[in-house]
This record gives sequence, C-alpha cells and structure tokens, in this order.
Amino acid sequence: MNYSYWELKEWFSKIDFTIIGSGIVGLSCAITLKETYPKAKIIVLEKGMLPQGASTKNAGFACFGSLSEIIYDLQSHTEEEVYTLVKKRWEGLQLLRKNLGDKDIDFQENRGFELCESKSFYEKCITKKDTINLLLKPIFKANIFSETDNIFNFKKVYSKYITNNFEGQIDTGKMTTQLLRKTQKLGIKIINNIKLESYQDNNTKIHLKTNRLDFYTNKLLITTNGFSRELLIEKVTPARAQVLITKPIKNLEIKGTFHLDKGYYYFRNIDNRILFGGGRNLDFKTEETTEFGQTEIIQNELERILKEIILPNQQFEIEHRWSGIMGVGNQKKAIIKQISNNVFCGVRLGGMGIAIGYLVGKELAELLD
Repeated sequence: MNYSYWELKEWFSKIDFTIIGSGIVGLSCAITLKETYPKAKIIVLEKGMLPQGASTKNAGFACFGSLSEIIYDLQSHTEEEVYTLVKKRWEGLQLLRKNLGDKDIDFQENRGFELCESKSFYEKCITKKDTINLLLKPIFKANIFSETDNIFNFKKVYSKYITNNFEGQIDTGKMTTQLLRKTQKLGIKIINNIKLESYQDNNTKIHLKTNRLDFYTNKLLITTNGFSRELLIEKVTPARAQVLITKPIKNLEIKGTFHLDKGYYYFRNIDNRILFGGGRNLDFKTEETTEFGQTEIIQNELERILKEIILPNQQFEIEHRWSGIMGVGNQKKAIIKQISNNVFCGVRLGGMGIAIGYLVGKELAELLD
C-alpha cells in the first residue's frame, strides 16, 4: 500500500492501545482507557463504513429481560446468576445514560409489555411473577413486573400483558453518534474500512496484519462480539437478527416496547412507524451466521404477525429491511478476559448490547489497570 510518512507516523506508529470494533463495547473501552491514560495513543479499527454487527442495527430497546425470559433463564442458571445478570444490565443502562445523556440518546421510559399468545402461557408466567419481583427487588427498590389490560387492542393474544415498569427505549442512531462524538473529542482515532486478519503477540508488542497494512501495538483489545470467532477461540456463536420497519402510519397509538414469544419477537413505535424484528427461533441453524441478509421463512412470519396481531384491520407498507449480528453462547454472562500477555477481549453480549455494552467496555479497559 502507498502510505505516506505522515500517515504512518500519525496513525500507525507508537500505538499504546488498539481496539478492534467501533460498537458500544469498543468505544466505551476506548473512552475508559483515555480517561485512565490521558497521554496514551489509542486507535479503533472498524471493518465497516459504519459500526458493523449489532450496535447500529438493533431495535433500540433499553431492556434487561422480560418475565418469561427470566423464568426461562432460571432453568439453566442459578437465582444468584440471574440476579447478577439483571443487575449488570440495569447498571449498564444507567452508565450509558449517565455518560451520553438521556436527551442526546432520546431515552424514554415508556414501559415494556410482554404479549402472550395463550391464556395458559400467561398464567404460567404470572404464577412466578411475585417470586421474581421479590428476587429482583433489591436492584429496583420496587416491583418490576405487573399486569396490564390489552390497551393497544392487539389481536390473537391474551387479554392482559405482563408489564415491565422499568423498561425503556432509545434512538440507536443518536446513541452511536454520541459515542463517536465523545470518543473523537478525546483525541481517539477511529479508522474505518480496515479489517484485522490476524495478530501475533510477541510478549512486548503485538504484530497486527490487516487487509490494508501491517503495524505494531502495545496492547490489543478485541470487541467484535458476533464476529469474534474470526479472531478468537472463545465460545461465541453469531446470531443474526432480522428487522423490518414500516412507512409512517397515521394515528399510531402504540407506545412502549413489546415482546412476544419469550422475547424472540420484539417491536416498538419509532417516528410513527412499527419497527419489528426477531424470528431466529424459526431456524436457529441458518441464523448462526455472520452474513447479513433476510430469509423467506422469517420475513413471512414477521409480516404475518404484523397483519394478524400488531396492526390488524390497518393498512401499512414495509419500507425497509435489514439485519444485525449478535454474539450468543450457552451462558448469558459476557466474556471479559485476558487472552495472552497483551491481548484482551470483551465479547458475547447475548443480545443485550444496549444494556451491558458500555459496562462491558469499561470493565474490559479496567482489566489493564
């Protein structure tokens, strides 16, 4: 590559910290490192034109778990583990809000609503409501879950919702813009359209080989989440999430965030449109991919639910479709660890990037203290 002396000197020499990935975790990590080591030279490498993965492609749910999801988690995790998961998610959301500002990320606490397709499923969940409220009360100092009538007149669901009184929502684009602004204001360089292909930790420095050029860094921090298996041996499975959004709908009164089928489907009102995603449970294997795109089986089901449940007897048009790549595993706890002398990672956010992303980035940076 034909890089000048100035380019190599300014961007690719005497680097203290190199972070891979400019999503929530990567930028939070960069900010924390700069606050801890103000004289350090920090660069962030991003393989996409914009942050790839899920940070700019999610639904903007400031959530920490629906009642049915927490009940399901208790089947494979201890009460203490579930308590810690929810606590981390809640603390992460507060950290995100504190550092970026509610106004600048358009944070709204309009509550979350879980829709149940049958009375039996609803009653099964409700029998555990008081127990889980009691378990999590030390975090929130109040009961999280309650019951609400079908105030939005959805069809083919039970007549009551399970309500999460502390769930909120954000504008994902504004959140990312604020993160980028805060990062760049600190003098951290973000380099886009560059992909790390391999690295070699030589104990004192790390040799990085990218698709553009080779260079050295003192410390390497990997925050690529759903794409982690390209660089790490950690057990992180990519999980594609397909999303669509309608054109604006007149007099759309739906307000809040909504979960359906144990959280595998989720929707909300944004700019008088319905943003609707999910369905990977229809074809888990196919959705274990790092390829962006849509599949007919999932898109057809999203459209069916829109027509029959969310917007019955209402005209709407779908304007746009996209997908994001999450990182999941057999445990919901994020992986924040040292890989070798000078290499560290913060990955496997389990579809809770907005809730725990800022906190994971901060904790990753603090591993170097």
